[in-house]
Amino acid sequence: MAIASTAKARNRKDLTGPALRTFFNIADAWGLKEQEQMRLLGLDSRSTFQSWKRGAVSSIPKDALERISYIMGIYKGLKILLPKTADEWIRKPNDAPLFAGRPALDRLTSGNVADLFVVRQYVDAQRG
Repeated sequence: MAIASTAKARNRKDLTGPALRTFFNIADAWGLKEQEQMRLLGLDSRSTFQSWKRGAVSSIPKDALERISYIMGIYKGLKILLPKTADEWIRKPNDAPLFAGRPALDRLTSGNVADLFVVRQYVDAQRG
């Protein structure tokens, strides 16, 4: 069991840099404020957030990698569905029952990883 957990930790360490760089590029494309980025990442600590943004972290938690994975999937799906307006979509009011007239960003920044999953499913379903 120790070998498996060591391999998982090493894999997380290898993924941390690329995952964070991709996340911050998406955050820039979406025009996310610092607090919105922290909510997406599941962070409460601004100092931790700043360390991650500077790349001064060797490995982020599994939960954060999962969150970033959902964000990447949403971003990619939107680029396929709405090539010209993908980055604006998250801030526009949405009449789909999942959003109840509110922007997708409200759901995404709830702090719950399950909401990221549900929005990812919605975007994937729209793609067919």
